[in-house]
Amino acid sequence: MDSPQARKSGLNLPAGMAERSLRLETFSGSFRAISNLSSPSKTSTCSDRFIPCRSSSRLHTFGLIEKASPVKEGGNEAYSRLLKTELFGSDFGSFSPAGSQGQGSPMSPSKNMLRFKTDHSTPNSPYSPSIFSQDAGYSSEISTPPKPPRKVPKTPHKVLDAPSLQDDFYLNLVDWSSQNVLAVGLGTCVYLWSASNCKVTKLCDLGPNDGVCSVQWTREGSYISIGTNLGQVQIWDGSQCKKVRTMGGHQTRTGVLAWNSRILASGSRDRNILQHDLRVASEFVNKLVGHKSEVCGLKWSNDDRELASGGNDNQLLVWNQHSQQPVLRLTEHTAAVKAIAWSPHQSGLLASGGGTADRCIRFWNTANGHQLESVDTGSQVCNLSWSKNVNELVSTHGYSQNQIMVWKYPSMGKVATLTGHTMRVLYLAMSPDGQTIVTGAGDETLRFWNIFPSMKTQTPVRDTGLWSLGRTQIR
Repeated sequence: MDSPQARKSGLNLPAGMAERSLRLETFSGSFRAISNLSSPSKTSTCSDRFIPCRSSSRLHTFGLIEKASPVKEGGNEAYSRLLKTELFGSDFGSFSPAGSQGQGSPMSPSKNMLRFKTDHSTPNSPYSPSIFSQDAGYSSEISTPPKPPRKVPKTPHKVLDAPSLQDDFYLNLVDWSSQNVLAVGLGTCVYLWSASNCKVTKLCDLGPNDGVCSVQWTREGSYISIGTNLGQVQIWDGSQCKKVRTMGGHQTRTGVLAWNSRILASGSRDRNILQHDLRVASEFVNKLVGHKSEVCGLKWSNDDRELASGGNDNQLLVWNQHSQQPVLRLTEHTAAVKAIAWSPHQSGLLASGGGTADRCIRFWNTANGHQLESVDTGSQVCNLSWSKNVNELVSTHGYSQNQIMVWKYPSMGKVATLTGHTMRVLYLAMSPDGQTIVTGAGDETLRFWNIFPSMKTQTPVRDTGLWSLGRTQIR
């Protein structure tokens, strides 16, 4: 039972210890403690460690917070704040300097220091995102610097002369095969350029009464289709330079071709789209009628289920495998739609670009026909192509800037803007490894650019001996 003297003083003292053994004297804010404690006798039956009661010991009388600790000259004040917050919690900021009433010292808090606590407030750690949003000073000093943007070479690493490469927005005269062979239509001839050894081969000459309007390799293998000014579609074996078949059906020039795994689609100035199957004797197996002007853009989706077509009637149509009528008719463009590209990263995501009066790249969800986004590029959109290695796409442009632009999707931030062509960049093809593009223009040049990283290393393609700098002719 506690002695009356102990209750009066408010101290919890062990049995056998008198209050006079502990005396506190305060002098003008400083303190002095004089202890006459003696070790308890080993023979005492009441021996124990001295464990004071924190709630009744009035430790604030020791004056530990009467004045703030001086900050060393040149010290890191921000680091000091973070360290104290991490050690003592967010309540540390509520401790007031000397003279405040009703507050405790961080060295002698008013609450138990070690206890279970359920914190329903925001995170207290100075490294949590909430701290950054509340205190700009912390954010500027401890936040990780942003990752620098990927560097894209601003100049082409190779330029080929391409005499007679036509300056016609509605034609498609350049394509790159899975076998690493580039096909280019020049006037009445088609030339093949091997990227592995830079060898140029003349595939065919259509003669003085015809001309090349489009070229398109099969997805795999060495077969190439050629659309002609007379409306024919010719199939050639590029490895043997041998014609395999000629198919008719169009009334005038065939300006665009698109292969899926089995079917070749052709678009013409006669406003029709024909579907050809080499396994069938007939010249075409299906005819799609929907455009009111020349068809200049055609692309199959990656799963072969949908065909997107663009025309000079400013329409973008989407057809399924068995439809005779378009399942989607998208009319937001205000100029011809030649540039069409399906995303290899997201099913049903379609990008399209409009001509001079439109200048926009638009993104569509073909599952419901909704437009997802529209970006004004400032100039005529001639071509679009997605990278298969990263979620980016490249666009080529005509009037009035003749530029090549690399975009990051879905933010549509500009990764790079490339210039060099002196006329509209009407033609675009991508290498089979997805790292290099080739662009063609009415300035009769083909330019090769390293713009995308590889799929494995995520580093830009480096120049090799085969890609020697300089300018050569393709024929």
